[in-house]
Amino acid sequence: MQLVDKISVAELHLMKEKMSEPLVKGVVDIKQRKLVLDAGLHSDEELFLLENGSEQEYLWGINLWPESYYSDDFVEFDSMINIRPSQNNRSRGVEDEKVRQIICEIIAEKVYE
Repeated sequence: MQLVDKISVAELHLMKEKMSEPLVKGVVDIKQRKLVLDAGLHSDEELFLLENGSEQEYLWGINLWPESYYSDDFVEFDSMINIRPSQNNRSRGVEDEKVRQIICEIIAEKVYE
């Protein structure tokens, strides 16, 4: 597991080799603009952030698909940790467009070619 300041797409390709699918799981803290990658479960990354000062309501699970870096399919909003009826998010996705936009901005700041 890695708290990421900056990461290259080449590094994401190496991370995905550990997964059963060609993706990298991540959790984004949209308040502190943090990104944790490279764990088998989103819940492990979520716990890491919670133990390091993040608040639950700002954490969102995503998947990065390195092969799709240049497309809209690069960031996938799909994680069990996203199911939060108390925040009006009843699916594994991220239903709030503003939150999705913030997540994409954070990913764009941290991932480079």
